[in-house]
Formats: sequence, structure tokens, C-alpha cells
Amino acid sequence: MKIQAAVTHGLGEEFKFEEVELGEPKMNEVLVKIVASGVCHTDAVARDLGLSPFPAVLGHEGSGIVEKVGSAVTTIQAGDHVVLSFAYCGHCENCLTGHPTVCLNFNDLNFGGKMQDGTNRIHHHDHAVSTFFGQSSFGTFAVTNERNVVKVDPEVDLTLLGPLGCGIQTGAGTVLNRFKPEFGSSIAIYGSGAVGLSAVMAAKIAGCFNIIAVDIHDSRLELARELGATHTLNGKNVDVVQEIKKITKGGTHYAVETTGVPPVVKQAIHALRPLGSCAIVGVTPEITFDVHNDIMAEGKTVMGVIEGDSIPQVFIPQLVDYYKRGLFPFDKLTKVYDFDQLNEAFEDSKKGITIKPIVKIS
Repeated sequence: MKIQAAVTHGLGEEFKFEEVELGEPKMNEVLVKIVASGVCHTDAVARDLGLSPFPAVLGHEGSGIVEKVGSAVTTIQAGDHVVLSFAYCGHCENCLTGHPTVCLNFNDLNFGGKMQDGTNRIHHHDHAVSTFFGQSSFGTFAVTNERNVVKVDPEVDLTLLGPLGCGIQTGAGTVLNRFKPEFGSSIAIYGSGAVGLSAVMAAKIAGCFNIIAVDIHDSRLELARELGATHTLNGKNVDVVQEIKKITKGGTHYAVETTGVPPVVKQAIHALRPLGSCAIVGVTPEITFDVHNDIMAEGKTVMGVIEGDSIPQVFIPQLVDYYKRGLFPFDKLTKVYDFDQLNEAFEDSKKGITIKPIVKIS
């Protein structure tokens, strides 16, 4: 079928809106009419650093309505409201033990440009176009594996829900799925973008006593306060480590580092109390640590967390329920753009004008 899609033809190039050919869903796949898609930093990294082969249709926070399902699909049916999340194989050791975010085939399935069977579903002038995250939601329709698809409450506006598929579940899941912080514990969140603010909201749900948001933009810190931060620190104005140790009487139990900025990563670790844990969730370059003094001597843990260590089919409906109860107001992070404003949405995200852009596609 012919669809409209935003195609990325080369490194750093703007999106071009073009007609492409989308293949029929195979036996374990689903055809989804895309309603909207979140704009995520990972899309920008893919465009600017070449995570996937070009040309590609990016987008990996899609939401929509199921049009058709393959003959072997059992959990989804036509008419379902769904959110699309990351691809995973479902049969490796990590998938089978409840950790699909670290699927042994994660990189191939999400960044390799092909579906799990090694073929392409998108073509342009008879040439293959890469699929991204097994979905490519910057198009009017998407074909994706059943495992990418999460059925959601039809009472909630689908336009809003796409970002739950990646960025928002990353922040919230790092707190609720990986840390599972004890009631009354302390946490610092570095960076008050969509991922960091989702972690702030999750920390409030978990009952953390001190929830400290760190950023360099006062407007974002103000929103962090509104969403549940008990303290906010502007890293340009204060000694972050010193202030956190003062607030917490020795350092935080947990830290979520979303910025990928090496000096900030070190702050996150230095501001932990002994036995504290720091989760690195941002794309981070090479950093030099004094392993003895920074980590080992105080029994600290530094870990990487992908996609909030979530099982999307379990966790995303939980986040929707939290939202309906008023406990997870992630809509305050979002701004909706028309599909033809996709390049503008990326630029606004880069400049910090919009925390979480969403493009409405149909």
C-alpha cells in the first residue's frame, strides 16, 4: 500500500515527506494506522549519527489504531488502540527472564533497518528503506511485530500516548522497575527533560522523601517542582554535590543521570551516599573515573538502564492507569505539532523550547 512518510536520506539531513510503499503484515505482524508519534532524542541521534542505514523512516514512539493483523497474531485485533514500543526477539535468555530491554538481538532488531525475518517492509522507487525500532512511526501507517504492540485504554487520547513507548517509560521505569526505591529514600535526577521529569513523577509515586531535580534551566526546574521534586538545583549557580549532601545529610540513595554530560555524570556519582546506586540512561561518551575513590571505596553501583528495564505490555498500561488517576501527569511535558511540522518539532526539542514534541499524523 502507498503511504506518506518522513524519509531521512542521509546523515544530518532534514526529513522529506514522500510517498513510499509499505508491505503487507506477515503472519506475526500488525498493520497500524498511526495517529501520532513522539519525537525522541534517539531519533535525532539516528538522523545525525547514523544509527541505522539510510534511507530510513525514523520514529519509534508511535500510537495508533490497528487496521489488520497477521494470521498468527493472538493478542491484538483490528480496532485496538495501541502504543508501539521497541523490538525484541522474545526467545533469548534476557527476554525469557523478563528483561527484553537488553535482548541479545536488540541492536539488530531496532537499528539494523530490517524486520526480524531479515526483510524490509518499506520501499521507495523499488529500493529498500530502513525500518527503525521495528516500527518507523513517522508515517501514516506502520507494519510491526506483535511484540512491539501494546494495547492501551481506548478512553485516553491516543495522540498523547506515543511517548510512553520509549522516553517516558525510560525515566519512569528506571525508578519503578530497576531501582524500586524504598519508601522514604532519596533520589537525585540529573536533567529535567522528558526522561528526567518522568523519573521525578515516578519517584513521587514510589514515596521518595527527597526528590532532587538538577538542571541549568529555571523553567524546567519550576516544572520539576510542580511534578513532584522536593528540591531543585541549578547547576550553573550552586555546587551540586555539596548542596545534595547537605539536603540529604550525606548523599542520595539513588541517582538517575539523563544528560550524558561527563561532568554531570561524575556529579551524580559523587553525590551518592555510600552504597548508593546511579543509573546512566543518556547517550554518554567516554569518561575517566577514579574507580577506587569514585565507586569502589564507598560500595557504589553504576549501571546502565535501557528503556527503563520495562516489559512494555505490562508497564505502559500501568503508566496509563497512573495518568488517569492524576498521579503521572506526563501531558504537562508535551506539545503537539502537525506532521508537516516535524522538522520544526526537532528544532524546538534541540533548543529546549519543547520538552516532549508529539507530531499528529492522522
